[in-house]
Amino acid sequence: MAFRGFPEEALEFYEGLEADNSRTYWTDRKATYDTAVLGPMRDLVALVAAEFGELKIFRPYRDVRFSKDKAPYKTNIAAAGDTPGGASVYVGLSADGLFSGSGYYRMAKDQLERYRRAVDDDRTGDDLTAAVKEVEAAGFEVHGSALKTAPRGFPRDHPRIELLRMTGVYAGRQFPVAKWLHTKACADKVVAAWRGVRPVTDWLDTRVGPSTIPPEGRR
Repeated sequence: MAFRGFPEEALEFYEGLEADNSRTYWTDRKATYDTAVLGPMRDLVALVAAEFGELKIFRPYRDVRFSKDKAPYKTNIAAAGDTPGGASVYVGLSADGLFSGSGYYRMAKDQLERYRRAVDDDRTGDDLTAAVKEVEAAGFEVHGSALKTAPRGFPRDHPRIELLRMTGVYAGRQFPVAKWLHTKACADKVVAAWRGVRPVTDWLDTRVGPSTIPPEGRR
């Protein structure tokens, strides 16, 4: 079916799940999840596939094996996929609204080596600084996991130390709940965010690119 947005019931489902993250709640409302949450996300993923490739919808179950929090279900639904250039695109829906972003969420060792060389170089490093400023000026936020100090071999007073410390870089926007969320215009917001952060993701695709390390050896 054509994507028509996420209905009110999707937000109500996650509001209730946040209050009662139990198997009983989930089981009693599984039909609502399937029709109001999972169904629209599948339609959205199908809609954007032509431009951004196939996105995988994440399972709703949390991995609680090594967590003190034993709540069994995630309080959001999300989908992500890799674009041909290397950047990943991500979209997630929760009771708080919708997040849409793109980037390199967790770089493998070979990617980090290329990233740090490019950030260290004055020319290419300044290009990334300019791209970040451009994206932020357009209303997006740039985030990323980061080391507490400078990576080995780089000075702590490096002019781009904040970028050098990052081990993942992504940009996007958190949209609060709004009427457009329940219409097909929701897809336009998602895609506009992915396109809007391209100054950053294009830099990453050019200077970093996909990892050549097999998936089982990246961590």
